[in-house]
Amino acid sequence: MYLIFRMLYVLLVSRGKPRLPIEQPSSTLTFRVLPNDIDINMHMNNGRYLTICDLSRLDIFIRSGLAKTMIQNKWMPVISEHTMRYKRSLGLFQKYHISTKIIDWNEKTFHMEHTFTSVLSGRVVAEGISKGCVVHKGVVIPPLEVMNVVTQRLKNKV
Repeated sequence: MYLIFRMLYVLLVSRGKPRLPIEQPSSTLTFRVLPNDIDINMHMNNGRYLTICDLSRLDIFIRSGLAKTMIQNKWMPVISEHTMRYKRSLGLFQKYHISTKIIDWNEKTFHMEHTFTSVLSGRVVAEGISKGCVVHKGVVIPPLEVMNVVTQRLKNKV
């Protein structure tokens, strides 16, 4: 249930933040490890990191204008691959940053980097790389086309 509140938080807060470029956006969000985030070892569950990465990507989608473009064009974002490397634990109620940026793209996928940092120590606790694409009716839309459509929509808006 807490995840829905986090998603609503991101939806509301992202709209008030500065616009991000569509080409190589980067975003940082701050959260705290909640009781529903922990596992039997009393640290943040490895699956929760992936969910937080989703929220961070949502922030980028909203702030870059991609979210509105996807809705208008009935496009869907899809993660095709995600890997995480865990270095340290995040304990209950510990505050952390999740930084996400698009680092590259090819003819089909965007490549994103996710870094989790402890606010208390400033140390990186986990890092992830994901590949994602935008699809319409089962067909992958090339990233350059996605970026061009977002850019054009934003130009026409002004």
